[in-house]
Amino acid sequence: MTGDTTEHSQDSRVGSFRYLFATDEWEWSDEVARMHGYRPGSVKPTTELIISHKHPDDRGAFEYQLTRVHREHTHLSSRHRIIDVQGRVHDVTVIGRTFDGGSGTPIGTEGYYVDVTVPDETVRAEVAAHIEDFRQSHATIEQAKGMLMVVYGVTAEHAFDVLRWRSQQENIKLKDLCDAIVESAIRNAQLPRETRSEFDLIVLGRR
Repeated sequence: MTGDTTEHSQDSRVGSFRYLFATDEWEWSDEVARMHGYRPGSVKPTTELIISHKHPDDRGAFEYQLTRVHREHTHLSSRHRIIDVQGRVHDVTVIGRTFDGGSGTPIGTEGYYVDVTVPDETVRAEVAAHIEDFRQSHATIEQAKGMLMVVYGVTAEHAFDVLRWRSQQENIKLKDLCDAIVESAIRNAQLPRETRSEFDLIVLGRR
């Protein structure tokens, strides 16, 4: 295994991931990159790279589960060991769920890596903080998706596809893109008075 390394720190105990079934694409948070021994942004995670970091005794079971995740479009959850680029072993728990982008059909799995080789109390506090951040991130993505649905008259699935495409084009995280869209729309976008009046009637149940 090769790559830029960084010192493992307390900030690397909990991090998020996302995996898309159709394209076999992975996203890592900075914390998960550090957990594997990489500086944030220095490497793009792939299935091959992720498997290469698994402890030899755990690799077979992880590959079997990943095959099932890809085939059945289910969530990724696991307890296994990883070996970072400096050769250190980390005992990790992966907590995942599926997400559908608004289509009703799962298109990927997302969740957290938790390095449980550190004291449990510390892990619990960090997990709670990251779950709250995860909840807020999900809400922002839903807000941006809803804006696209209303403005362009598209489905939730198509709105999510547009956001994901823009995220890839700009090479920024989906959450950061949605933050920018929502913030800019609130600050700059002004609806015509007629549109607001029509929406008043919808809210009041008169349409």
